[in-house]
Amino acid sequence: MATRKTVLVLCTGNSCRSQMAEVILNHDLGDKVRALSAGIFPQPKVADGAIEALKLAGLPTEGLYPKDVDTVMSDSIDLVVTVCDNAKESCPIFPRPVPSIHLPFHDPHGEPLESFVTVREDIRSRLLPAVRKALGL
Repeated sequence: MATRKTVLVLCTGNSCRSQMAEVILNHDLGDKVRALSAGIFPQPKVADGAIEALKLAGLPTEGLYPKDVDTVMSDSIDLVVTVCDNAKESCPIFPRPVPSIHLPFHDPHGEPLESFVTVREDIRSRLLPAVRKALGL
């Protein structure tokens, strides 16, 4: 079996979009990809709407918490995906060159659960093919 590629999903607060992307990537591509998520300025907790949207899709939410990008800087990362413009502009310099793609998603913070569900489905429909293509899967 080939070694799984590590994908870092980077956002500003690591409380919503990047968390949902991490779970979806690990669920749908877990045999080929190990997804991590982190934030430039992590929030105190994962957004309740993100947790609920994941649960509604039958996806795991156990152990999710916002992480600072500094905690993953020493990991061997094969691809960085920025999911908001701020993260793209603030993306740190990694110890070795890492390919990156930018795929912005709407921020549903403060909106009804339906917005989180819409963003979850947008992540699933656009992010999975983009990661497959970027990693040649």
